[in-house]
Amino acid sequence: MSFSDLEAAKADARMLMRAERAAIEPRDSALKLIENFPLHLARLSPVAGYWPVGGEIDDRPLLAALAKAGRVVALPRMESRNGPARFLAWRGNEVLSADAFGVPSPPADGADLNPRLFFVPLLAFDRAGARLGQGGGHYDRIISLYRAHGAIAVGLAYAEQEMGQVPTGPHDAHLDWVITPKEAIRCR
Repeated sequence: MSFSDLEAAKADARMLMRAERAAIEPRDSALKLIENFPLHLARLSPVAGYWPVGGEIDDRPLLAALAKAGRVVALPRMESRNGPARFLAWRGNEVLSADAFGVPSPPADGADLNPRLFFVPLLAFDRAGARLGQGGGHYDRIISLYRAHGAIAVGLAYAEQEMGQVPTGPHDAHLDWVITPKEAIRCR
């Protein structure tokens, strides 16, 4: 598949999956993530979450449960739209401020962390661990960088976001796990 064909396939999949995700009623999905979360992953720390935007499944109850169990929790902060993410400690009670994308993030003067476990938002996933994101490549770079240091990437999604096969290219980083309100999927 040529680069332009791949980009067209991704654009079509993004449009389809945004509509699919918009139709999902969250109900108790965030709490079901906790029920399905593998215990051996819950032992890892620091844990990097994300602030949910645009209909992404809410990881904050899971982050709160991990923090209550003694894990150090971080959120990303993008200082520029093209730069790398910094992962800053978050205890859940700090005042957040908008990063370069307008996403609520810990203050820029917070403590930098090197997470061992990443929660990754997504539009679509498949059981091989392929992930379709928003298209900026930020999480592909994050996963690749931190995986080189042994970190584990966990996609969090609604079960309805599963595709038979996500269109991917050579620079797309795969997930190690996907956790949905229905199950935990070990990828690869």
